[in-house]
Amino acid sequence: MSIFHLILVAIIQGITEFLPISSSGHLILLPGLTGMDDQGLAIDVAVHVGTLGAVVLYFWKDVKHAISGLPNAVAGRTDTPQSRLALGLILATIPTVIVGAALYFTGLEHSLRSVAVIGWAMLGFGLLLYWMDQKGPQTKQATDWSPRDAIIMGLWQVLALIPGTSRSGITITGARQLGYTREDGARIAMLMSIPTILASGVLLSADVVRTADVQLAKDGAIAALFAFLSALLALTLMMRLLRSVSFTPYVIYRVVLGVVLLAIAYS
Repeated sequence: MSIFHLILVAIIQGITEFLPISSSGHLILLPGLTGMDDQGLAIDVAVHVGTLGAVVLYFWKDVKHAISGLPNAVAGRTDTPQSRLALGLILATIPTVIVGAALYFTGLEHSLRSVAVIGWAMLGFGLLLYWMDQKGPQTKQATDWSPRDAIIMGLWQVLALIPGTSRSGITITGARQLGYTREDGARIAMLMSIPTILASGVLLSADVVRTADVQLAKDGAIAALFAFLSALLALTLMMRLLRSVSFTPYVIYRVVLGVVLLAIAYS
């Protein structure tokens, strides 16, 4: 791959991973709409590693709390905020791991990678985000996150396995439906991404290791670096803007892109 192609893929992944506009949808569309070669599994894993580093760094305080509470959570003791956070992240990740593994090992995930599917997901789940964001109450904070809410948001997150849905977008939708404030709902959604990205990386890394070579490792390192930088920038801007701006600008983008993609798919 050329340096330009690597950087383009990395920046697209970095910007779209945490904004509610679907990173997987954009990465699938890149070769389909531009004629570029598919970036391949190894680069997909590399850019996900980069975005994982960005969210861990940005939310390091919360990540540190979850790690410290993990032993108690595994042992069934949830008497501290740290252990409750760890338990919530575990419960929220389980549904996506189960369904994602089933799609991966059966090969059904490939049947969802079409322009029409991405277009409908962009449009439909974008409008759903708008509805929940406008109608949902803002009465809960991140400290109110309960095991029940974690399971519910985990079930919402399963829908992100449909390309074009947006993992962050659908979990934020679930958070707003449950009554979390925009900023705290986004914070929980971002923390949920850490074990999910980690799990998908572990699942795919076995295939990458079998086909890796020195040049591919260099390309992966470049892609991971630019994905990290662009993701950190996008995440910082979004979390700051949520203090004064709703999710409507992202919804408008999703609706416009969804309509364009459906026009292409059915023309």
